[in-house]
Amino acid sequence: MSAARPGLLCAALLLSACSGEQSVLAPAGRDAEVLATLFWWMLGGAVVLWLLMNGLFFYVTRIRPQALSPRAAEALIIGGGIVFPTVVLAALLSFALSEMPKQREPGENLTVRITGESWWWRVDYLPEGSDPPIASANELRLPTGQRSELKLNASEVIHSFWIPALGGKTDMIPGRETRMSLEPTVAGDYRGQCAEFCGESHALMALAGVVMTPEDFAAWLEKEAGPAALPTSAEALRGLAVFNAEGCGGCHAVRGTEAAGTVGPDLTHLGGRVTLAAGILPMERDALIRWIRDPGALKPGARMPGYDHLSNAELSALATYLEGLE
Repeated sequence: MSAARPGLLCAALLLSACSGEQSVLAPAGRDAEVLATLFWWMLGGAVVLWLLMNGLFFYVTRIRPQALSPRAAEALIIGGGIVFPTVVLAALLSFALSEMPKQREPGENLTVRITGESWWWRVDYLPEGSDPPIASANELRLPTGQRSELKLNASEVIHSFWIPALGGKTDMIPGRETRMSLEPTVAGDYRGQCAEFCGESHALMALAGVVMTPEDFAAWLEKEAGPAALPTSAEALRGLAVFNAEGCGGCHAVRGTEAAGTVGPDLTHLGGRVTLAAGILPMERDALIRWIRDPGALKPGARMPGYDHLSNAELSALATYLEGLE
């Protein structure tokens, strides 16, 4: 029994990786389902091939350990080394190629432009008839049962967009716009990640993927297009004063106010997002304070300056104001 425990432990660890918000094997979209199906067929083929090869090896070394005739050897080489892999690989390639055009189809009334920055995501929604775009950041929200088109760009270095539970990955190249489309099928929260090494904080460049019902998405998008919520409490008003005094509007935009910066993420509805700082922190007041005080300590190479010169009271007020931007 003790000898079997390491094997059981390894099996449990492997199986635990087959589910979760960032698992290829727990698809929540039509495109991810295609990739998962292709994976299982390839895995099945690999297992069959492994059994055949090892069965043949056992046969010729244990059951009939004798020399093969030239004709049998030629048949084995041609059949097992040429014909069999050619047929299998051709079938898998045909299936994969037949699915690729579907993953480049135009969106149904919704296009989202995503730009990979250092190290965060600029997200602009372009629903049909919308002008200008609806700006957001570090979060992609999509409706179920509808194919949405993504236009992918990068500002400085190559990134790669990937939400495993929703579909495959596509590179984002400076100076070149690439396209893909996604058709989510299951509402929920999923995690994306930059899948191309892009610098110091590559591993800290995550993306929240939120899939909603069409009705909930339409209501969210309408609210997202509106201006920022006005501060009402005395603490939030003090935070707004700190925001203006520190010149935060020079880098960030807050629609409905004088803040119109485009260097950093749009903060209009920051408090309504599920994560902070491109997925590395929860959207909570304490996390906001930590991030504002010293961004570089949490994300190496972050270009946002630290505000550790602010008092605890000023940081608290500023965090309260930002958390209220829902």
